[in-house]
Parts: sequence; structure tokens; C-alpha cells
Amino acid sequence: MMHRLPPLLILLLTAVLGAAEPRPNIVVVIGEDMGPDTGAYGCKDAITPNMDRLAKEGALFTRAFTHTGVCAPTRSGMVTGQYPLKYGAQNMRSVVIAPPRPFTEKLQAAGYHVMWPGKTDFQGVPEKTLAQDRKPWVLPANRPAGELTAKPKEPFFAYFNDTVCHESQVRADDQAHARNTSALKPSDRRDPAKVELPPFYPDTPAVRREVAHYHELVTAVDYSLGRVLDWLKAHDLEKNTIVIVTGDHGRGMPRFKRSVKDTGTRVPLIVRWPGQIAPGTVREDFASWIDFAPTALTLAGVPVPAEYDGHCFLPTAANPPKYVYSFRDHMDESFDKVRSVRDARFRYVRNQAPGVDEAGKVAYQEVGQTMHELRRVQAEGKLTPLQALYFDPNRAAEELFDTQSDPWEVKNLAGDPAHAAKLAELRAECDAWLARCGPLADLHADELVKRGIIKPRDEKYEERRKTGTTAGDAAAAAKKKGKKPANK
Repeated sequence: MMHRLPPLLILLLTAVLGAAEPRPNIVVVIGEDMGPDTGAYGCKDAITPNMDRLAKEGALFTRAFTHTGVCAPTRSGMVTGQYPLKYGAQNMRSVVIAPPRPFTEKLQAAGYHVMWPGKTDFQGVPEKTLAQDRKPWVLPANRPAGELTAKPKEPFFAYFNDTVCHESQVRADDQAHARNTSALKPSDRRDPAKVELPPFYPDTPAVRREVAHYHELVTAVDYSLGRVLDWLKAHDLEKNTIVIVTGDHGRGMPRFKRSVKDTGTRVPLIVRWPGQIAPGTVREDFASWIDFAPTALTLAGVPVPAEYDGHCFLPTAANPPKYVYSFRDHMDESFDKVRSVRDARFRYVRNQAPGVDEAGKVAYQEVGQTMHELRRVQAEGKLTPLQALYFDPNRAAEELFDTQSDPWEVKNLAGDPAHAAKLAELRAECDAWLARCGPLADLHADELVKRGIIKPRDEKYEERRKTGTTAGDAAAAAKKKGKKPANK
């Protein structure tokens, strides 16, 4: 027999339900290969007014990280909510045969409209049901001013990935760079002679040119963010939309991208959520790319699967983690095996590939002018001791860095008795993390193939390993000689 609710109780319930806030829209803006090189983060070479304004209107995270310094494993972990080490996706561009599902499927099941145009690069994670809409929702800069795409159904999750500051564009020729930065004003241009160089780079015109280009490309990303913010305003979506701005790893230059250290894994993270995050908030707790999936699901009111590794960091974090983790395995054709743990101050690095230097030999990286200069100055024997560390094949098995006094992480404290307790703590935490990741975390790519975890690695990587060049190099060389390049 059905029991009727008293009229007064019905009125109360209706009032409570009617007053409930609608679930927020979520917009994620990614600058590829973009480190925390914005004005809000104190970068002296930054011109990023939109990112800086967003930080004033919301929260700036000072300790935001990815779990690796290269795109595909980073994106794979982000979209699955799990460390790629758990399911065999740790090697760059390895296709996992039976990967986890993307978290966006759960968002869609909960009533969210998911828009995800452009790049995926998930190491085999299925994309067929990634989103209901794969078309661009923000139009490119060359479209007429004021032109808009349609307002989407709410609530929505919208992803915007800007490739303009990718590694390949940092090293682009002047003509391509001019196209990439066509929206910039003359005052947005950088003088290569005045940009700040990290101490591990030689001071040469070619290096300065690429560093200046990088900062101009970050400004181009800032212009893209401006279009996103204009789109939200034009559709009257600002009030109930969370805007998240970040990068997939460090800047696309040597000793940044592909590194497990802060240069490769520390990223910008700026979040605006009107009414929930106070303007001008500075967050010093850890937030990472492994946290995006559980955060999105929690905000959508969806239970977070037990196998997810991260935590919800918005609007605040109930139990902020004490550590963040990172790894490095195959970077394209170049083999390495590094595991790292960082707390609020110290970073522990475990190098497990004897005889391998930090630079590696990645053909895709070698074509850049900064890498050319590093190799040239190295061959001339003119690198400083600090710069030469990048090419040292005798890396210590364990390294410990004080990121506060040594922000570039070049002074190894692992042998210092004064830091023995911290070394032991982070070593134990690294062991515990790898144990949680499971047995696949320790396997070489060849063994993962043998066990049927991943598909055989792309043959082009073996070719690159043998020849040291990419297909693009061969085509460019053939063009210079007036010959038609061979098909590969």
C-alpha cells in the first residue's frame, strides 16, 4: 500500500529541491607542452593577461603536476583516473590491448553533455564513446569576430586542447612561427637577447631564439583562452561554469619535456568557479592530472570508482595527498626507466637504467635547435659542469633534490648524511607507490608485448633507434638534394 506524504512535507521537499544548485559545467583548457610560465606564476618573460585575470578571479595552484613528462601517458592517466603503470601504458605511444574506460562515459551516463574535439592520444583507451560531440566548440581565431558556435545542453563537460605551443612549434621556422603567432601585437613580441635562460642551457643565439618563441607561443595560448572566456560570456554561462587551465607537462624543450623533475612535470593549474572559489585564492596543496577524473565525477555527483588513484581537489581537497609521483620509460625510441616521488619540498629520483643519460636520444627532440646547440657545445667540451649533467651516463641510482634551495634540481643530496631520513622516507614511499601500481609497473615494453598487454611497438621507433633520424629528417634532406624521399 502506498503512503501519501503530508502536504506540508511535500512543500518543504519541493522548496529544498528547488533551491539546490544545478550541477556545474566544466571547461578544461590545455596548452600543450606548456609549463607554469605565466605572469601569475612569476615568469618574467610571460605576457598572459587572460590566464593572470583568471587567477585573480579564482585559484592558482602552486603545486600542480603531471605523472610523466610526455603527452600520451599523461593523457592516458588523466582520462582513466589511474596511473598508466597499473595497466601497461607507461611507454610513450604504446597501445594497450585491454585498457580501462574513459571517465567521460560515466559523466555522459549521469546526464552530462561531453564535448571533446581534437587530440586524444590515450595509449589505446577507447575513444568511440569518449564524447557525444567531437566538433570544435570554440572557433579558431581566423573566423569572423563575434561568430559563435551554438550554446550546448547543460550540464556539459567541454575540452579544449591548444597545440600552438607544442614542441614542434617551438622549433618551427620563422614563417611557421609568424603564422602561429599572427594574433600577437607588436608589444607581445620577446627580445631573444633579454629572455631568461635556465642554467642548463648554453647561452647562444639559437637557444635564445627558441626560448623567445616558446614564450610567444604561450601568449598565443592565452589568446585562445580569451576566446573561450568570450564564448562563455556570450552564452551567459560564466556563473555556473568551472574553468580549468593547465598544461600536459613542462615546456617542449630539452630537460623540460620528458623529465620526471619539476621542469617536466610541474604545470600551471588555474581554476575559476564563481561563488565556490574565492577570488585570488592561492592553493599550495598537491593537485595532479591523475586527479582530474575523480574531481569531475565528484562534481557531477557520480561515485568515484575504487580503482581510481586520485582525489577530488575542488572546491577544496578533503584529504590532500602528501606526495605526488612521476615516471619515465620509453620516450619514443629512447629507453629509460625512472621513478620519482615528491613531497612539498624534496624530490626523490630512482634511476633504474644504468648507462643511460638524462638526455636520451629521441630523434624527435634532436631536430630542435636547442638540442643541436647542446650537442655542439658538448662536442666542443665547453659545457659547464652543471650543463654536462644532462649527458652524464653515470647517473646515481638514487637522487634527492631540495626543490626550495635548488629549484632546477641539479644538486644531488642523496649521499648527504643530513638528509638520510628524508631519503629513506621517500625511498619507502616510492616502493609503496609501485606496489600499489602492481606488477606491470616494473616490466619492460618488450615484456609487455610478450604478455599481450600492449601491441607491438611501432616499427618507426626501431628505425629511429638505428638511424637516429625521423622520417621528417629524411624528407627534408631529400628535398634539399632535389630528390623524392623514399616511402616509409
